[in-house]
Amino acid sequence: MGVVARRSTMTFFSDPACHYSHRVRIVLAEKGITVDVETVNPEAISAEVLEINPYGTLPTLLDRELVLFESKVMMEYLDERFPHPPLLPVYPVTRAQSRQFMYRIEKDWCGDVDAILAAPESKEADKARKHLRESLLAVAPIFAEMPYFMNEEFTLVDCCLAPLLWRLEMLGIKLPNTAQTKPMLTYMKKLFERPSFRLSLTELEREMR
Repeated sequence: MGVVARRSTMTFFSDPACHYSHRVRIVLAEKGITVDVETVNPEAISAEVLEINPYGTLPTLLDRELVLFESKVMMEYLDERFPHPPLLPVYPVTRAQSRQFMYRIEKDWCGDVDAILAAPESKEADKARKHLRESLLAVAPIFAEMPYFMNEEFTLVDCCLAPLLWRLEMLGIKLPNTAQTKPMLTYMKKLFERPSFRLSLTELEREMR
């Protein structure tokens, strides 16, 4: 009998230090979902994960017969299955824009974070730090326009951004406190004080700042 048949409750297999796992944990906390969060060492993937996930990667979400192993798919599934509070806009245009923002965060910034974490002392990491810092400084003023990222409400886009911003110091990136960056710093403070964000943090993540 396989793992899928044995599990009767939703289980989230999570890397305690990974920003991709963290974004899903924020969604779970935001919605107050009852879930078994199983911490898995990424250097020693458990037999359970290897059995249900063809890639043997983290995070992995198991909900009865359903297995998901891409973080954005997990986030949207949880938002649709547990609709309150909604974390994507109702209207197709704004919903598509939110998905596009998530794609750009992944394309423009997550790659930089992954490059730094893979080899912190390398030239590639230095290049990624420079690119990430300059990109964040360039977008910092837009946070003055709305309470959250291009939205009046907290959304999945913020769930993607929060783990990256929480890790900036650990990644060796410091944002200056200037008139230009003040809207972003205010936004970061608002995210980090959010109850769901505090609940989402693992012990390893608490030590990052």
